[in-house]
Amino acid sequence: MAGPLAGIKIVDLSQIVSGPMAVALLAEQGAEVIKVESPGGDPVRVLGPRKGDRSSMFIAVNRGKQGLSIDLKTRGGRTILERLVRWADVLVENFRPGTMERLGFSAERCAELNPRLIFASITGFGPDGPYRNIRVYDPVVQAVSGLAATQTDREGKPGLVRNLVADKVTALTMAQAVTAALFHRERTGEAQRVDVAMVDAALAFNWPDGMYNHSFVDDPPAPFPEYGSMMRLWAAADGQVAIGFMQDIEFQAMMRSLGRHDIAEDPRLKGVAGRMQHQKEWSPELARELASRTRAELMAGFIREGAVGGLVNALPDVIDDPQIVHNDSVAMVDHGAAGRVRAARPAARFAATPAAPGSAAPGRGEHSAAVMAALGFSAAEIAGFAADGSLSA
Repeated sequence: MAGPLAGIKIVDLSQIVSGPMAVALLAEQGAEVIKVESPGGDPVRVLGPRKGDRSSMFIAVNRGKQGLSIDLKTRGGRTILERLVRWADVLVENFRPGTMERLGFSAERCAELNPRLIFASITGFGPDGPYRNIRVYDPVVQAVSGLAATQTDREGKPGLVRNLVADKVTALTMAQAVTAALFHRERTGEAQRVDVAMVDAALAFNWPDGMYNHSFVDDPPAPFPEYGSMMRLWAAADGQVAIGFMQDIEFQAMMRSLGRHDIAEDPRLKGVAGRMQHQKEWSPELARELASRTRAELMAGFIREGAVGGLVNALPDVIDDPQIVHNDSVAMVDHGAAGRVRAARPAARFAATPAAPGSAAPGRGEHSAAVMAALGFSAAEIAGFAADGSLSA
């Protein structure tokens, strides 16, 4: 059964993670995607463990795409891209500001070639402004957006989320924005340009909790403890667990799961204010009870009482977690000579139009000849593009 975006055609000019992941999400939902790479290929092809020209990271953000390799600095490469722009519903790029203009494919030119095209552009800091010319990677965006400032150590020094969080939240933001633009076009016939700056996506992502002490402008209330300072992992007898209890019912369920009905029923501990006031009394008792039990024992109690809690899984253990297994959260994709590759199943489940994990990620230029033929180029033209270096197989 086709996904909800079946029939939508996307040209993916992006590389690394932010753009490719955004488009991979759309491909999983049924869009037809042609990934366009330079003759050198996407740099992520060689980042991390790999087989041949496909690393595990490249596979994760490029599943379900067809691979086309062209040199956009050549006349032939630009001729091919013109044909692609006319064919597509969406073009996604994450070059530095001004690159598409220098190639001759500004948003305005693309709109002339295809008035129905959604032109989606990802930049680090935006298409203009004082930081426009700075090259950007995830740690820089984490630093400027305030994400690093929420990851302080015991000395109060900022740190990085050890994960490409800015790239990935940008991908999620752009995927949603593209579908919104397509919905608008469906209703009105009007196409448009969509811009997502990584710093804007990261700031919006960080705002609800990371910036809550900086929201009120007029007569601001007293600062509240930083949300991150209230987050911690707790020791069990054989590892760690994560727990939480913002509401009374959750605090009581946690204490019942540990057999501490006396703490669960203590009237002084109703409400966040009461628990904060008497934290030095109940917190050590909680830590002692958790540390005296194995993780399996704790999980049994959490499940029985409906408490907020979960295991801190080591990375190899994630795929075998009972809930992950039950949800079929990890899919298996056949990558031919590279063998089977694990992939995260699309998180959104559509009852009528199921999304799918996508086919194998393409080798560099793997589908060049087939894509060119589908675009209407003759065998002679394809051979000519290959001969002059415009097209790579």
